[in-house]
This record gives sequence, C-alpha cells and structure tokens, in this order.
Amino acid sequence: MLKHIPNILTIIRFLLIPFILINIFSGNYILAFAFFTISGITDIADGFIARKYNLVSNFGKLMDPLADKLTQIATLASLVIAGVIPKFGYWILGIVLLKEFIMIVGASFLYGKDVVVYSKWYGKLATVLFYLAIVFSLLTKQFNLVNIWDSIDLALYCLALVATVFSLIMYIHDLYNKGFIDKQDLKKEVTIDKKEKKSKNK
Repeated sequence: MLKHIPNILTIIRFLLIPFILINIFSGNYILAFAFFTISGITDIADGFIARKYNLVSNFGKLMDPLADKLTQIATLASLVIAGVIPKFGYWILGIVLLKEFIMIVGASFLYGKDVVVYSKWYGKLATVLFYLAIVFSLLTKQFNLVNIWDSIDLALYCLALVATVFSLIMYIHDLYNKGFIDKQDLKKEVTIDKKEKKSKNK
C-alpha cells in the first residue's frame, strides 16, 4: 500500500485543480486558498515519501511535474482572467506559458536520449515564489488588502518571473554545455548551409 501513496497524492493534486478554479471564479478566495494549500502540502509529502522510501516510479516522474505545472498555470490563468491580478497579469501569464512551452520542446528533444535533467534550486525557487505570490493574491483579495499589500504581491510576481527566466536560461545552458545538444552537428549544419549558398551564388 505504501508504494502507491506518492502516486495517489499526485492524482489528488489533479483532482484539486477544478475546486481551486471554481472557487476563484465564484469569488470564494479563502476556499481557493485552502484547496491550493492542500495541493502544495500533498506535493511536498509526495516528494518526501518517494525519496525517503525509494518509491520513485515512472508514473511519478512523468505525472508529478505535470500536476505541478497544471496547478500553477491553471491557478495563475484563472486569477488573471478573474481580474485578481490586474497589473501586468497577462504579461506574467504569457512569460510563464512561453517558458513551459520551451521546456516541453526541450523535453521532446531529449526523449529517447536516455537523459534526465533534474530540477535545480533555481527552478524550485521560481515555483516557491509563484506559490507565495498566488497565496498572497488570494488572501489580499479575500480580505480586501490594498496599497502596500498590492505592491508586495506584485514584487513577489516580479521575483518569480526573474527566477523563471533565470531557470530557463540555465536549462538551455545545461542542454548545450553538458553535451545534450551535439555541437558538431550544429557546426556541420552551418557549414553545409554556407556551401549551399556559395554554390547558388556561382
């Protein structure tokens, strides 16, 4: 039974997403905060149990990060659409979506190469900052906190974006410098391209 607990917790996070969104759009931000917090706790428990008891599975490797991304993006998108994050909200969402798209392309590139890119501290920092910013948004909206509280919330989103962009840059850096991208192939393509251009000019 224990070996299934991490995967069960991952599935629970998927099931919690609709409850978070429904409460955001209905204006019940305290309940949205509660479900979002439960989701975060199950995420921590999932990782802790899987590592402590060596219960890492292929299902968990795939679905655990997917549950995290879907929860974060769906919650962020609903907050923007609902007008809870009015300042630069669509810019924030756009940058996050672009980053995730690039990560998916990178993951597709590595598929079949027997390469595992583990999450680093800067990626985890970006996730934590976004969780804090989202929690802050829900609480400030629920209790009608304004002025300095809005500024703090915006600052958290800005920090999260900086960490997100930095983690993306480091991800691309690792792909290239650690040999996940064949540099010789890239040079060959450039050389072939140049030769083709010369022959066309003649």
